[in-house]
Amino acid sequence: MFEEFYTVAQSINNEYIVKAKEQGVQCIGYTCSYFPEEILHSLGIIPYRVKGLNVSSLSVADAAFGPFICSHPKCLLQHFADGDYSFLDGIVVTPGCDSMRRIDECIRKTAVNLNLPVVPPFFFHYAVPHKITEYSVKWLVDELQRFIDSVTEHFSLSFSYEKLKESIAFYNRMRKRLEELNTLRMNYPARIAGADAVAVYVAGLSMPRDRFYSMVESLLSQYTGTNLEGRRRLMLIGSANDDIDFIKAIEGETAVVVADTLCYGPRLDVDYVDESDEPLHALALRYLNHSHCPRMYGGYKQRLAKVVEAIERAQVEGVVLQNIRFCDLHGAENGLLERDLEKMGIPCLRLEREYGPMADYERMRMRIDAFIERLEVRKFANISS
Repeated sequence: MFEEFYTVAQSINNEYIVKAKEQGVQCIGYTCSYFPEEILHSLGIIPYRVKGLNVSSLSVADAAFGPFICSHPKCLLQHFADGDYSFLDGIVVTPGCDSMRRIDECIRKTAVNLNLPVVPPFFFHYAVPHKITEYSVKWLVDELQRFIDSVTEHFSLSFSYEKLKESIAFYNRMRKRLEELNTLRMNYPARIAGADAVAVYVAGLSMPRDRFYSMVESLLSQYTGTNLEGRRRLMLIGSANDDIDFIKAIEGETAVVVADTLCYGPRLDVDYVDESDEPLHALALRYLNHSHCPRMYGGYKQRLAKVVEAIERAQVEGVVLQNIRFCDLHGAENGLLERDLEKMGIPCLRLEREYGPMADYERMRMRIDAFIERLEVRKFANISS
């Protein structure tokens, strides 16, 4: 039932993108969950969240970035250098962190220094404020307008607020269905494996959204659930992840990931856009407030509160705090979360890992197995007392 989602999620290009391109539909990639897909959808353009999967070498990326950079943006750059994203008509780069900020210049420099067709025809640097204030919302509205002006001029398109309102309504309906899917994970007992749920989320960022919506509706209408009772219930927090094998390595045969904060999914909340508000203002508010990312300044207490709320709702038994090596944002915040959650009596496991060709899931699995044993002992002790 999930095979089609896995096929799309675990590949860079896919049959739906190929077919759409043959029909003359444009496709624009983007790097960060703070970018509002609704704008591209209203213009008839396919939004595509770029992934770093299936890279076998980092020869170009290592030379461009240097050694002390998170391997996720390195894999993205390598895909561009290898021509794997040649189907994209454009790319929108957001400085979510220093590494992602540098991918902007690295794509441009790689194109010049190595004479490679790395830069897509349309290239846009989309900046997002780091704080939520009245001024930052207004600033982001202006940035959204700047993007609309740029993309419509490049592709000779006409922008319509009515079309944007229709796309906002469509995305809210899609978020509602994803919320239903997320509930299947968080219920007790869980009725869907974390890997299967993540496959759905990642696939949804990699194909025409109308087709994805119909696939999710079909899934929810036919899916009867999987028996996952008896598995230890985990929550996954930390760096961006589009690799479903990583989720499988965590779950193994004894655990299930019932909640996560990963930015290739809905994070902890499926936030909706206010359809009664002015469209650009509503988008700015939604995307700034959908803030479970440590790139946002001064929001740690709110993020901690959301994590605790999700732990209680999903009856989480243990939290896996993972970060890709050299991911300063999540590496630092995971230390704070471990300190505070352990004080509350919530067991935590810190994992520093690599992404892409350097990933070592077997070594990581040994630490997860030990953590699962800790949870088993804790549960037995609670039953005995």
